[in-house]
Amino acid sequence: MRRNAQGLVAMLVMCCSGAVVCGQTMPSTQPYHEWWKEPSGARMRPPVGGKKMPLIRVQANRFVDPDGKAVLFRGVAVGDPDMLDHEGHWNKELFEHVQEMGATIVRIPIHPIGWRQRTAKEYFPLLDQAVQWCTDLHLYVIIDWHSIGNLEMEVFQAPMYDTTQHETYQFWQAMSRHFRGNNTVAFYELFNEPSTGRGQFGVASWGEWKRMNEEMIGLIRGYDKEKIELVAGFDWAYDLTPLREEPIAATGVGYVTHAYPNKRQKPWEQKWEEDFGFAAAQYPIIATEIGFGLPAGKTVGDDDYGNLITRYLEKKGISWVAWIYDPDWGPQLLKNWNFELTGSGEFFKEAMHRDVGK
Repeated sequence: MRRNAQGLVAMLVMCCSGAVVCGQTMPSTQPYHEWWKEPSGARMRPPVGGKKMPLIRVQANRFVDPDGKAVLFRGVAVGDPDMLDHEGHWNKELFEHVQEMGATIVRIPIHPIGWRQRTAKEYFPLLDQAVQWCTDLHLYVIIDWHSIGNLEMEVFQAPMYDTTQHETYQFWQAMSRHFRGNNTVAFYELFNEPSTGRGQFGVASWGEWKRMNEEMIGLIRGYDKEKIELVAGFDWAYDLTPLREEPIAATGVGYVTHAYPNKRQKPWEQKWEEDFGFAAAQYPIIATEIGFGLPAGKTVGDDDYGNLITRYLEKKGISWVAWIYDPDWGPQLLKNWNFELTGSGEFFKEAMHRDVGK
């Protein structure tokens, strides 16, 4: 009887540590997560090297430095850090070449799928590397939650963009806790491209979108009141016309437009003015994505999109970021990982080195 009882106890112990199959205990394939050893979140680490770059803030309809001087940013987006790390291209050399382009800011897109799969614990070291490299190179950073679709209904353009309101809020809570007090990370782009996909992603209201953004801003400012939150318009982040009636109820924010050439037919300038340019008289704006493909052997003329959009934006005091400094995603600024530029890459390099508005 004692032996049977001991055997039963042993079986219970084994069952707690693994699966029993046909009378045999199989070891668990997943180590038990000792959740009680995780930090509670009550403490926040002090910022490390975070004050080397001048703090950027909003003043009226401009981004300004500590002396109140208006700052117009020109920059590029790089690929998702998770992807670049897996492919062996996440290194300081990438950012050195970005600096050689003439950029003053780098947009770092973080896809929800990569954030989940790598986990926050493993993703933050990549971001810390980028922020340190950018600090060394005097480049500011936009952190972009790179989803496309309808956050209200949680319907998205592709699986890589799938997220939830809950995950989105938690992402910004984590970012604001981690990068509080770090001036290099100047902007949080709250959601890359909100869109109903012309009905394919459901329906969404500006009122609901406004509410969610205001909630994210409030959450971020519970940890860090110095970041500038960037709010995108509908129609894949192009349309800012709702600002005429219902701007975000928060001070110190900026707005986003993605003014690609396919959004409207020529002549573009009148449509740009109607759709987003008007808002620059009252609010600071960044075109966090502009870009175009250029066939081999073709150059960019004065009346072509590249010159028209950069000059229009700068005349309005709107900062801009070219998409994308990568040879695989399009429209490509790079031909290959030897950092040879495409035609549009050459154009944006020249544009970043010219006098503002020229």
